[in-house]
Amino acid sequence: MKIGFWGYPNPDIVKSLDEKNPQWIDLDIDFGYPESNILPDAYCKIIKNIIDNAIHLKPDLIVATIGKDKCDSGWFASCILKDLGFNVIQSKFEDISLRRPTPVSTSDLPLRKKVELITGQIIKPTKLPVIKQCHAKFGFWGVPPNDLSILELFPNETHVFGWTKCVEAGVPADVELEMEVEKNLPIVFYSQAFCAKSQLAKYLAKKHDGLYIDIDDYATNSVRAKIEAFLRLR
Repeated sequence: MKIGFWGYPNPDIVKSLDEKNPQWIDLDIDFGYPESNILPDAYCKIIKNIIDNAIHLKPDLIVATIGKDKCDSGWFASCILKDLGFNVIQSKFEDISLRRPTPVSTSDLPLRKKVELITGQIIKPTKLPVIKQCHAKFGFWGVPPNDLSILELFPNETHVFGWTKCVEAGVPADVELEMEVEKNLPIVFYSQAFCAKSQLAKYLAKKHDGLYIDIDDYATNSVRAKIEAFLRLR
């Protein structure tokens, strides 16, 4: 059984479905499948991934994260996929009553490894390897980018903030934590182009004297140069 999902599905739903020993597929990820051209060209690449991946992979069931822990676009995507004939369960997980520790976000692992380790724990949490903490030289705020290679531009001494840190904390809808960053730290505030979180990213970048960037699909050379210049000069 193949189950597609996106975002941070409600753990209770995941637990009930995991008894069937399914293959879980993160539909957020860009697997490079052909575009379905269902959504507008100028639209969030992550949501386009969801639609394109579902159409290509044809999962038996889709757990669609909607609500504050995702976005209205995620809700619309779930409605479209249901209308296309997919078996869709809508999921909300807005409990912010208990934050878990976030040792990966503040570790000395490479930034890409941090983000991949955090997102890899969403469906099947495993015991983390022994990781060392580090004093931050920079920060990365935002969601896991479609183009994960931009994370390789950052040094290991980069702490994770924003929604990705909320995921590690087990509270994806905790906006207070999402807006929390270390003071006086050079931070890149990232948003996927056409994402509602660009409001927060731009606002926080200005408030904390950081660098705001948004990327549509894959990073251009100019965007990479902007990030590299910010890291070098700060």
